[in-house]
This record gives sequence, structure tokens and C-alpha cells, in this order.
Amino acid sequence: SRARSSSSGVAPGRLALAGSWPAGVLVDAVGRLAERGWSFVAGNEALRRARKPKSAAEIAEIERVAGVVVATFRAVAGRLAEALVRDGELWSEGERLTVARLKRAVALGFAAAGLSEPRGNIVAPAEEGGVPHNAGTPDRVLRAGEALVVDLFPRGRLFADATRTFCVGPVPEPLAHAHAAVRAALEQAHRLAQPGARGWYLQEATCALFAARGWPTPIDTPGTLSGYVHGLGHGVGYELHEYPSFRREAGEEGTLAAGDVLTLEPGLYAPEPGGFGVRLEDLVVLAAEGPRNLTPLPLDLDPRAAIAGGS
Repeated sequence: SRARSSSSGVAPGRLALAGSWPAGVLVDAVGRLAERGWSFVAGNEALRRARKPKSAAEIAEIERVAGVVVATFRAVAGRLAEALVRDGELWSEGERLTVARLKRAVALGFAAAGLSEPRGNIVAPAEEGGVPHNAGTPDRVLRAGEALVVDLFPRGRLFADATRTFCVGPVPEPLAHAHAAVRAALEQAHRLAQPGARGWYLQEATCALFAARGWPTPIDTPGTLSGYVHGLGHGVGYELHEYPSFRREAGEEGTLAAGDVLTLEPGLYAPEPGGFGVRLEDLVVLAAEGPRNLTPLPLDLDPRAAIAGGS
């Protein structure tokens, strides 16, 4: 404020601004300070770089939130595994199991653990899951034999992020083939995520694996909306998307280092009617010896595999 700036005894200088501010408040504050000789620069990039390596306390908080995510996935899997199939539809507790009912159960579980969902969540069946950021139509009824992409990214003091894909009942052959390819890509990413590796190198390796199996990728088919359509991962922390970067043009921020917390999330997508999405996403913390998985859930399509435990 004007009073504080005049009484602080601080000479005008240059301030770095970062984060999100209400436009009116920012314009007013910047205007008042500029009148007193202050100048301003963008501080977002410096903040992103400072946040890339996580402290032990930050890692502990992300791991705590990730533990709630794992427990929530087990609850979702249990709900799916216990569902009855009537005329192809999933029923739970005497009602059709819809996207909205599953989302509500997820939200209640997170709220009970003191977590929020500022970015929502994804519960996307069939071709809706074939579009990576489709959150799922609330009143859509879940069906046997369809892929269901469940992507959860709640926040405590920091974020966690993980995805699994489920299918209740017999798995259609195209879905089974896609799932096998995505699982192989995730396992490869775990092997390659080492300190000193570039995120783009992991993205190239993922594209090569999918291309060898006949799927379009951003490298050989730029702009593709089917096949592999996005990057392999991103950093996670105070924001859902932080450094390290997996982009081709990334500099130092694209080099993996011990202390980084990041996702590995290959996926394949068939967005046409009757299609599917498959995404498997682990959240890892990078140590000197390689990644440690903070979301050690089974990768199987069958939700029964996720109930008891294991990875």
C-alpha cells in the first residue's frame, strides 16, 4: 500500500512478479508502485526453476498425497469389481453406475483426507477417454467391455497425480493390444528415467516404441489426434505441471535430476465413436539410483487386481 511503501524505508527498485493475480488488483498495485519509481519483470521462469528440485519436506508431502491417491484408486477399483452387469450396464447399490457417482465417491474420499481437487478429475469411459483431457460426461452410464480412464490429481499442500485404465468384463482385442503397448512404454520409461537424462530423450523412446507397433505419434504424425498424442510427463509440486520439461526445445529445465518429482504417463487414444483411451501414469521421485514410484498400483485392466495391493 501507499502508506507501507512510504514508511518502509526501502528505495524503489525492480520487482519480479510471479503467480496468478486478479487483474484489477495487479494493475492497481503496479500502477501505484510505478509512480514511486518501481519497475517490474516477470518472475515465473525463475520460480519454476527454483521449484524443480524438491526438498525432503516437499517430497514427504507429495508422498502423503500420493498415498491417498493410491487408496482412492483401490476404492474405485473395488466399486467397479463389485458392480453387477445388467444388459451391458454396470450397476452398484441398486442403481446404474454413472461417471457422476464415481466422481462423487472420489471427491468424498479426498475431502475426508483433507485434500482438494482444484483441477477436478477425469473419469472418462470409451471414446471419451480417447480425448486426453475429457473429464467424462456426468450422466454417462459405465458399461462392461469399455475402457475407463481414471486420472486423479488432488492437492494437499502440494499435488500428486496418477492414472489407471480399467475394463470390467471381457476385454476387446484392440483394447488389449493398446494396453499392452502402453504398459510396455511405461515400463521402458521407468528404466530410462535416470539423473542426467533429458526428458525429450524419454519422449523420443516412447514414440519409437509406439511407432514400431503401428501407432501414430507426434514425431512421425505431428498434430495427430489418435495414437500417442501428448508428452510423456511433467514435473509435479506446488502446481500440477512444473519442471522438468519433456519438450524438445527444453534446456537445463529438461534435464532430469535427483530430487525431481515427475509423472511418466504414456497413453494411446482412439477417439472415434466406440473407441477408447488407455493411459497409465505413475508419479515418481528421482533419486541418484533412479526413480522411486510413489503410486505403486497394479497396471492391469481388471479392477480386481488393484484391490488387494501389489504393483
